[in-house]
Amino acid sequence: MLRQKMLGLRALALLIPTLVLTGCSKVSGLGYEEGLSSVNDQSLSLWQGAWITAGIVGVSTLILILWPAVFHRLKKDGPEFPKQTQYHIPIEIVYTIIPFIIVAVLFFYTAKKETAITAKSPNVMHQISVTGMQWSWQFAYPEAGEKAVVTGTPAKPPTLVVPLGERVRFTIKSNDVVHGFWIPAFMIQMQNLPGVTNHLEFTANKLGEYPGRCNILCGRAHSQMIFTVKVVTPAEYQAYLETLKGSTV
Repeated sequence: MLRQKMLGLRALALLIPTLVLTGCSKVSGLGYEEGLSSVNDQSLSLWQGAWITAGIVGVSTLILILWPAVFHRLKKDGPEFPKQTQYHIPIEIVYTIIPFIIVAVLFFYTAKKETAITAKSPNVMHQISVTGMQWSWQFAYPEAGEKAVVTGTPAKPPTLVVPLGERVRFTIKSNDVVHGFWIPAFMIQMQNLPGVTNHLEFTANKLGEYPGRCNILCGRAHSQMIFTVKVVTPAEYQAYLETLKGSTV
């Protein structure tokens, strides 16, 4: 009976990671939609891989905890205490090396994806300036002139209009404290730092409206520091720039 239980537990230990990796023909986005932006194309596989790795590690750890609790518990007719071992060098080496390998692999792919996401392209079609301020956002469109600026307030959050399928370079600044320019659906975040200019480029690949917000605590009205990203067709984007020319919004 005991042998059957041991075989069953071993089979379960092999089955669970297999189901995690191959149970579906397509891995879930785990909260994110594929293909919304060029950043999603880079980040989604990293996000999925991290969760799969965490799942395998978690299940393996659970099995290692339950194994001695179920099959090596103190028996009524056995000694008062089980045999005590001061250390086990091979096991200690294994549980030191395995986490190191996991962290090294995740670090490698994270650095690789981050390099691709933050790379500057010579073929940028549009530029938009994003300024964080307590407690709203200001979006400037230099293509439409110096006065083409959209300024929001906590009571009236602004809309960031971007063209579909055309790469945009964002110049990200702050005029007071540290803010975080965050578009959750696009898996994008970049800090607005006072006295520092950051740049971020991406291409929006699906029409629609997506929420954006500041994700760094920046003061009393931080929770009201929101905006909307509106992805429109290239023709609608050009029409929008025309409406901004010579006006201040």
